[in-house]
Amino acid sequence: MQGNRMKIAKKAVDVCMTVLLLCLMAYQVTSEAVHEWFGIGMTVLLIIHHILNRKWSAALFKGKYNASRTVSTVVNALLFVSIALTAVCGMAMSAHAVPFLYGILPASFARRFHLSLSYWSFVLMGFHLGLHVPAMTAGMKLNKMTKTILASASGVISGFGLYLFVKSGIPGYLFFRSPFAFFDYDKSVPAVFAENLAMLIAFAFLGACCASLAGAGEKGGRQPK
Repeated sequence: MQGNRMKIAKKAVDVCMTVLLLCLMAYQVTSEAVHEWFGIGMTVLLIIHHILNRKWSAALFKGKYNASRTVSTVVNALLFVSIALTAVCGMAMSAHAVPFLYGILPASFARRFHLSLSYWSFVLMGFHLGLHVPAMTAGMKLNKMTKTILASASGVISGFGLYLFVKSGIPGYLFFRSPFAFFDYDKSVPAVFAENLAMLIAFAFLGACCASLAGAGEKGGRQPK
C-alpha cells in the first residue's frame, strides 16, 4: 500500500513539474509576478522530487553502468543542475516572489544565464520524459498498427516542434548568442501552450528514440547462455 502511494506521489509531482514548465515557458501570456511564483513552485517541486527519489540518488555509485543507465544519469544530473541554476538566477532578478534576494548575482549575468538555462531545462526535461517512454509503454498491449499510428503521429508533431524551436531562435538562447528573448505577444494563450507542447514532445521523441536504441544495443550485445 505504501509503495503504491509513493508511486502515485512521484507521478503527481512529475506531472505538476511538466505542467509548471509549460507555464514558465509561456512568459508572454503570464504576468511577471505569476512567472516568478511559478518558478518558486518549480523549485519546491524539484526538491520534493529528489526527496521522493532519494533511493535513486543513493545508488548512483553502486552497480554497473550500461548505456541506458549512463544516458539517464547524465541527463538527470544536467537537468537538476540546469533547473537549480535557473532558479538561482531567477531569484537574483526577483521583484515579486523573493525581492530580498534581488541582486545576489549581477543583473546582466543573471539575465543571460537565466534565459539560456531555462531553455536548457526545457530541452532536458523533454529528453528526460522521453527516456521513460519505452518503459512506460512496454506494459501496454498495443497491436502493431496502433504502435505505427502513435509513432507516426509523434514523429509529425516532433518535426513541427523542432521547426518551431529553430524558427523561434531558441538555439541562439541556448548558446548565449542572444541576450534577450523575443516573444510574440499577439499570440493567443492556446497557441503559445500548443507550440511549447509540440517542442517538448519533439525532445521527448528524441529521448524515447535514444532509450530504444540503447535498449536494443544492450539486448543485441548479450551472449546466449
